[in-house]
Amino acid sequence: MNTTYLAYSDYGTTSGAEAALIGVVYLFIFLLSIAGYLITAFLLMRIFDKAGVQGKWRAWVPIYNYLVFAKLGDFSPWVLVALLVASAIPILNFLAGLALVVALIMISYRVNAKFGREWPILLLFILGPLGQWIFLAILAFGSNPWNPGIRPAPWANSFLADKTVWNGIPVQPSQPVAGNGGGYAGPGYAGPGYGAPPAQQPYSPPATGTTPPPPATGTTPPPPAPPAGPQV
Repeated sequence: MNTTYLAYSDYGTTSGAEAALIGVVYLFIFLLSIAGYLITAFLLMRIFDKAGVQGKWRAWVPIYNYLVFAKLGDFSPWVLVALLVASAIPILNFLAGLALVVALIMISYRVNAKFGREWPILLLFILGPLGQWIFLAILAFGSNPWNPGIRPAPWANSFLADKTVWNGIPVQPSQPVAGNGGGYAGPGYAGPGYGAPPAQQPYSPPATGTTPPPPATGTTPPPPAPPAGPQV
């Protein structure tokens, strides 16, 4: 009886230690996830500010911040939402997850190009989350200015192209929409058809006929000519 009781007691002690260890591991993962989210949001806030996005709060809203990032990368945010939803479906999660990674690389490629950087920097994505943080940090703290006036994306004429207009987010010059639709034109968007319209010139009525020049001022008119014929 005593042996059996001691064996049961040892088992209970081992289970309690394992449960505590699992709890510590989950707590560490949770804190690491929070830290990763804060780092990502802060870096996106810096990038959004360079791109002329109004409202720093946009970078701190989960999922929505990546939709804004997609718009800056000329990628439809609704396609990104569809991939996120599909990745939560058991049958489609694997393929949708791969497509989601490809979409993020495509978006990052466009944003990277608008900062005037070469594509090899995207190899940082191979390092996982750490590489993505390094990539975002280079864009956020680099000296390269934001220049959206580059050639259209290879998918500009497909369903992947961004055709939406959201208030507070600049309409990209290559975005295939009719006009700016009320979108905010931020720094670097003052091109033909973008930003504020040109100033109107004051209206002048058309001239009719000819107008004689005004007489010169400060001169004395010549004396009249003497009459013709003999003088007495």
